[in-house]
Amino acid sequence: MATCSKCRMASEKLYLKGAKCRSPKCTLEKRPTTPGQHGRRAGSKKLTEYGKQLEAKQKVKIIYDMRERQFRRFFDLASKLPGITGETLLSLLERRLDNVIFRLKMAISRIQARQMIVHGHITVNGVKVDRPSCLVKEGDVITLTTASLNNKEFVENVVDKRLGTAIKVPEWLDLQKKDRRGVVMRLPLRSDISIPAEEHLIVELYSK
Repeated sequence: MATCSKCRMASEKLYLKGAKCRSPKCTLEKRPTTPGQHGRRAGSKKLTEYGKQLEAKQKVKIIYDMRERQFRRFFDLASKLPGITGETLLSLLERRLDNVIFRLKMAISRIQARQMIVHGHITVNGVKVDRPSCLVKEGDVITLTTASLNNKEFVENVVDKRLGTAIKVPEWLDLQKKDRRGVVMRLPLRSDISIPAEEHLIVELYSK
């Protein structure tokens, strides 16, 4: 499914394409209906309780660009940790390295951040990491590899282009723009996570 169609399917902006989502070019602004010949407007169809739960899960999966098996693995991990399961799930998803690169404004989307990681552009505490699902922890330092920093075209066209935007970096991360580096100051809290999520519905769905 095309990226913009995912937002239309959810009937709200999920900010999957960076700056475009915040501009008049946003597809949802032009076509505020679900995909298909007979697309419906948001709120025009009443959902069952199960439908609401499923929609809540699908929305978060789309935002973090995850498949069901991987998403379920994160939920199972969250359910074993202390705290409120739904909030713990969102915290774990925020700590994924691909999301952290996106939050640090080093990539225009989580998809691009994932490509950067897989292609060997990213280090955590000086060690190259190629797993987008790697979970960062407090004190971790995330930056570009030396080779990537020396690639002027890559830095200017990919990293600096995003770093120059006015988008705010969440408080649990510290962006050192000049060095193109980020530091995990603490683990994310629910109040740090601004995505449109109803995590309690996801917990209800998986608890059946």
